[in-house]
Amino acid sequence: MKNIHVSTTLNGDEAEFVCAPAETLLDALRNRLGLTGTKEGCGTGDCGACTIEMNGRLVCSCLVLAAEAQDADIATVEGMATGAALHPLQQAFIDHAALQCGICTPGILVAAKNLLERNPDPTDTELRYWLAGNLCRCTGYDKIIKAVQIAAADMRGA
Repeated sequence: MKNIHVSTTLNGDEAEFVCAPAETLLDALRNRLGLTGTKEGCGTGDCGACTIEMNGRLVCSCLVLAAEAQDADIATVEGMATGAALHPLQQAFIDHAALQCGICTPGILVAAKNLLERNPDPTDTELRYWLAGNLCRCTGYDKIIKAVQIAAADMRGA
């Protein structure tokens, strides 16, 4: 099969890569573009570790073909920080020990950022529903929810 040339916007910058027709976007991000923040947890779309934004929607990048990124606007965990300054969500996860092994963390951060852009003051219940597609086997979720709520308050200026 013939390889495919893809042009896309990645974390605000134009990006191009060549991929095999059956290659996942997760593999292209990690192996072709060097963005290893996005993790593969299950490879079947069940765990959310590979969550990214594609055209403003959350997707499991293990379920998206890399060729589908043509002309898309993609955001990964690498695009959250501004230079050396971490995003408030990233800083809150560090400050409040909301991560352990780190496999789920990038997907949770991307999903939480997506929620806070839509709803800057979510309830704990809304937050838990929004993050339900992101499985964490280490933290028990309470520290994650607390860190997101603290970051949300910080982002609102509360």
